[in-house]
Amino acid sequence: MFEDILSQSDFFTTYLSGSVTLFFAAFTSIISVANPLAAMPVFLSLTEGNKDVERISTAKKSSFYMFAILIIFLLAGTYIMSFFGISLPGIRIAGGLIILRAAYAMLNPDHSERKISEEAQEAAKDKQDISFSPMAMPMLSGPGSIAVVIGLASQAEGIMDLLIISVAILLVALLAYIVLRLAPFSARYIGPTGMNAITRMMGFIAMAIGVQFILNGISKFFGV
Repeated sequence: MFEDILSQSDFFTTYLSGSVTLFFAAFTSIISVANPLAAMPVFLSLTEGNKDVERISTAKKSSFYMFAILIIFLLAGTYIMSFFGISLPGIRIAGGLIILRAAYAMLNPDHSERKISEEAQEAAKDKQDISFSPMAMPMLSGPGSIAVVIGLASQAEGIMDLLIISVAILLVALLAYIVLRLAPFSARYIGPTGMNAITRMMGFIAMAIGVQFILNGISKFFGV
């Protein structure tokens, strides 16, 4: 009986360790690619002249839309890809390439492609509600974030794994809200130099994630 208890304890310890690892991997993957700090300057520019109440409302809705978009792709992304005949290894490799492209841009923030063009940013200033576009899409939940979520979904082994990834997405959305909520204050202290340093750090993490996605896709395809 004592041996049975020990074996059950080892099982739950291993399962808990695996769940924590999955949560940490999902959280770091999504936060590094979404990079809410990079959305902060655009948020400040588009809400310039708005009252604090309006900024809080926009930040709240942007974070909610981000959460909804990523959850939809988490639950339906692999099925959509399967409908078009795209295999899971193909999804992982394609997602890894998209992440690598985004990561390269983050490692070179001074010469990188912008998530939103200057023309689109100027046009967005005339919109009454910018929470969905361009803030939630493509600033917070763009192609890179969606690729990460679909890649994570393709590696999930059950409902519990999907639930863990969903919690990670929720936490990223909450952090995005906090970043946007505190944008007027934090922008004064971080400054352009601090933003570049953080973006490069996130870019390195995202590049490692993209490489791992590609390796997982190749190994899955060849059955290694």
